[in-house]
Amino acid sequence: MPHLTDHPTNGEFASPLLAWWEANGRRDLPWQNPRTPYRVWVSEVMLQQTQVATVVPYFVRFVQRFPDIEALAAAELDPVLHLWSGLGYYARARNLHRTARIVVREHAGGFPATAEEIEALPGIGRSTAAAIVAQAYDRRAPILDGNVKRVLARQHRVAGHITSAVTLAKLWKLADALTPQDRAADYTQAVMDLGATVCRRRPVCTVCPVRTTCQAYASGAVDRYPERATSRPKRLERRRFFVLTTPDGACFVEQRAPEGIWGGLWSPPERPADLSVETFLAHSGFDPGAVREIRAGTDLRHGFSHFDLVAEPIHVRLRTTPPEVRAPPESQESRGRWIVPGQHELGLSAVAAKLLDSITPERGPS
Repeated sequence: MPHLTDHPTNGEFASPLLAWWEANGRRDLPWQNPRTPYRVWVSEVMLQQTQVATVVPYFVRFVQRFPDIEALAAAELDPVLHLWSGLGYYARARNLHRTARIVVREHAGGFPATAEEIEALPGIGRSTAAAIVAQAYDRRAPILDGNVKRVLARQHRVAGHITSAVTLAKLWKLADALTPQDRAADYTQAVMDLGATVCRRRPVCTVCPVRTTCQAYASGAVDRYPERATSRPKRLERRRFFVLTTPDGACFVEQRAPEGIWGGLWSPPERPADLSVETFLAHSGFDPGAVREIRAGTDLRHGFSHFDLVAEPIHVRLRTTPPEVRAPPESQESRGRWIVPGQHELGLSAVAAKLLDSITPERGPS
């Protein structure tokens, strides 16, 4: 068993880590080339609770449409949410849009350069702010994202649930102690890469550059760290979605309230699971006589952090196209409108996108 000190110096940890990263790290990510404060900020927000491989195509599309913070600030929220559709945690997109307008209005478009200023912006916590400082400005700023928590908890066998305040305080202290003074951007990327590619939930310790200082590895207890709180069983929630379609191929969607899990997104009308088609039509102002066909679709299941949603689609085909389907979008009610799938710039939840994908082509009059 190797001899371990209780607290290895940042050189003992950072030096082999940086050497490993130079040979094995990720240095061709799209937000690294070119590396600007705007691109780093967008990427760090997208990377919150989301893996790099998932983020890359979203990031590329996003910065093609909004190449700088002024373009993002000038945009309406719907196109922003549209480009975020499928990435999840949509409050991030709303906060990104709010932050862009704040930075343009209060900082003349120049992204703040200190962790304190950045953390004061919407949707940016301590670790994200530090990552932006380190990555965008190459200034020393200890970070503690999910990957880094896992690395440090194993390096030092940090006991306690990883979400507890006491455990987080210990991990922040270690993060500060192990972060070197120089090469802030490289070190930050290196420690995140280590957690993402080597020190994973099922780690590959044989290729780890810092296993000689890892207390969990030396004691054969890697699988015990970090400790996690016991998860509670998720509740199951069932909702009915009414997918109204016209002969012209349009679908009726409603915009959700600004806040909440799917805040500001659009979706076929969502109602309680026991609401009948007749009651829905009567309460929503649709003419029951215009209905040509009603059929049930295949249930969709979607998981959230605290509950699972079962979406029951009810497909309602109309005989004729309501006049407003051909009206320009700006003349329609903001709460509900007709859209043609694939020909809009509205933000859709993952469930709404699947519901629109499930629409079958019109077969003609019966």
